[in-house]
Amino acid sequence: MACAKFLGSRTAGALSALALCLIMAQRSAFAVQDCFDAAASYHQVSPDILRSIAIQENWRCDGTVRRNSNGSIDVGCMQINSIHFSELSRFGIAPSDLLDQCKNIYIGAWHYKKMMRRYGNTWMAVGAYHSETIAERDSYALKVYKIWLRYFSKRER
Repeated sequence: MACAKFLGSRTAGALSALALCLIMAQRSAFAVQDCFDAAASYHQVSPDILRSIAIQENWRCDGTVRRNSNGSIDVGCMQINSIHFSELSRFGIAPSDLLDQCKNIYIGAWHYKKMMRRYGNTWMAVGAYHSETIAERDSYALKVYKIWLRYFSKRER
C-alpha cells in the first residue's frame, strides 16, 4: 500500500501504517547514502563530491528520465546519459539497470573516475562529468562546487 493513502486518514491503523511507511522511506534514504559511500570507495572518488554531483543532476535521486534537446536521455539519480549505453552494455549493464538507484550511483562514480583519469582530481574532472566542452564544463563545475561548499565542505576538512 502506498504511503500517500494514509496522509488523509486519522485511524490508529492508518497512523501505524504511515509510521511504518516513514520508517521504510528513512531506511531507503540510508541505503542510498550507503551506496554513495560504497561506490565512492570502490571507484576511489570523494563520496561528498559524488553526492554533490547527484544533487546537481537530480536532487531527488530517483528514477527520473529526461529527454535532451539532442535526442539523448539522462537516467536516474546520477542522470547517466544514453551516450554511455553502448559502453555499459559491454559490462552487461542494460539501460533499465540504471533505474536501480544504487547501480546508478555506482555507474555515476565510474563515469566520474573516468573523468578524473583524464583531468586529475580537479574541478575540471567534476565539470567533465557533465560535458567536456570548456564553457559547459566550467559552469557545471562551479555549480557542483557551490553545492559541495554549502553541504559538505566542513565534513572533509
